[in-house]
Parts: sequence; C-alpha cells; structure tokens
Amino acid sequence: MALLFAIVACTKRSTAQTLATDLNVNVTVPFRFVAYGDTRFHDPHDIEAANPTVRATLVRAVADASPAFICFTGDIVYKGSDANDWKVYDRESSIWHEKNISVFPALGNHEFYGNEEIALGNYFRHFPDLQNSRYYSVRAANTLFLVLDSSLDELSGPQGKWLKGKLDNIPANVDFVFLMMHHPPYTSSTTTMLGEGHAARPQEHALAKFLEDRQATTHARLIVFSGHVHNYERHEHGGVIYFVSGGGGAHAYPIARDPGDPYQSSGINYHYLLLEVDRQQLSVTMNRLELENGKAVWTQPDSLKITFAGAAAAAKASGH
Repeated sequence: MALLFAIVACTKRSTAQTLATDLNVNVTVPFRFVAYGDTRFHDPHDIEAANPTVRATLVRAVADASPAFICFTGDIVYKGSDANDWKVYDRESSIWHEKNISVFPALGNHEFYGNEEIALGNYFRHFPDLQNSRYYSVRAANTLFLVLDSSLDELSGPQGKWLKGKLDNIPANVDFVFLMMHHPPYTSSTTTMLGEGHAARPQEHALAKFLEDRQATTHARLIVFSGHVHNYERHEHGGVIYFVSGGGGAHAYPIARDPGDPYQSSGINYHYLLLEVDRQQLSVTMNRLELENGKAVWTQPDSLKITFAGAAAAAKASGH
C-alpha cells in the first residue's frame, strides 16, 4: 500500500521536541481496518510473557480479514530493546507483509523496556514510514487517525500543541476521527486486581474531558482506541466512544466491570476489532477467540454501529 508523506522530523529521547509525520493511505469507502494490541511478540517458548498460540491465531485471523491496515494499540513486543523479540514479530507477522497490510502502531510501555535508545531504534527501524515521529496522523478516505505517545502527557508540550492544532483543523470531508494510544482514558480495571490490572491515569482523564468538550462542537465523530488492559472494554462519555483493545496475546485477565459498562463479561477476552467504514457510518465488531482443545472458536459478543456526528454537532454549536 502506497504511503505519501507531508511533514517529517526526528526525535531521539522521550523529552525531545518532536514534529509529527502526516501519512496518507490510498483507500476509498467502503474499507475495513483492524485495531488491537498487547501482543507481546516474544520467544514462543516463554509462556510467562504471553500466550503464543493465541497470538499466532489472532495474527492469522487478522490477515484473513484482509484489512486495508492494522492499528496497533501498543505493546507489540515484550521488551523493546531485545532484538530477538523484534525478530519474533517479523517472523510471526510475516503474513501481513506478504498480503501488503500496513501497520500503524502506537508506542506502548513495553516498547521502551530495557535501554530506551536501543528500544526506540528497534521500533523505528521496523516502522520507517514514521520517520522517527512518536506521534503522527494518518488520513484514510473519510477518516483521520491521530496516534499519540502516551508515555508523554497528551495535552502538554509539543504533542499537546500538535493534537489541539489537528482537532482545530479537521477537514470538512472527515466523518470520523480516531485517536489511538496505549493507556486508556476509561477502564474498569484497577491496580488492586490480581495479575496485571491497570487503572486509568490522571493524564488520560484530562484528555477524555478535553475530547468530550471538543465533541460538542466538532462535526466529526471522535473515537478512541487504547490497550494496556489485557481485555476488551467499551465506554461512551460526552458523545466520545472509547474502546480498550488489549487482548492480542499478552495474558488476559478478567475485569470486575462497573454496572454501567456497555459491555459486560466476567471472563477473559482475547480478540481483535474489525471496523468497516462507509460514508457517514461505520460498524465495529469484537471478534473473540477461545481455544477449546486446541481448536479456535470465534464469537462476536459485542458490536456497534456508529454514525457521523456532523448534523447534531452543528445544531448544538449554533444553539438550535
């Protein structure tokens, strides 16, 4: 798939000022893409880091879905500074390359594990189209993707200025703006859970409030993808829809879900999200994987149709 570049700059360290890369994907509606994360590609003999059978089964299923591209919510590998982990990623995901499926990643905390400079070097060598940009945009037909680095505060510094500028200048022909990051603005997971539970952090709470305030006067529908929590969640606040998709192979754990959560499940959810985009509407389907006696069993326990927000937002902005 051809990628066209507009703005390019570089960074070396987490505190460095970074200009963002703007990418364009040559697709027309209708098209489909996949979003998911927390795969933790790693030595498949080490089953403490992830479930390698689940991971490989999901990779094959994603390829079989023939998406235009894949959006990764972070934690692609187990240890970002380990060249062997990236070799496992190359080997296990080779079918995506064979099918010419582009991958657009967000940085997860595991991408920084070990020596940060080496880790980021490994990351950018595998995604050279990003031109060393840790946050960037992707334009695809009637959609705009804003990919954030949640190791940095999303609303302050150069990244915050860039994000606000992008949201101030959404093209009129964009129906949906997808924001993608690793850490979730909303989750029912807590740090007191057994296993690897993660609570939402204050900086993502602030980002959520900012987005919800913006949604009231934004013609495009704002949709957020995150990972970090090894399960699936869906939330909606202030007109913004939030998906947590961290079921890519890192050991999943159950969540004590809040009674008001739109998706209720007492179990684990290895999965990927399939999004089908059309004019002024899209559908999202959670494809859940369960292995029974070594056989893959697929279900779709959650799905949602989302419509373009333009008319309602314009009416609200004008006071009607």
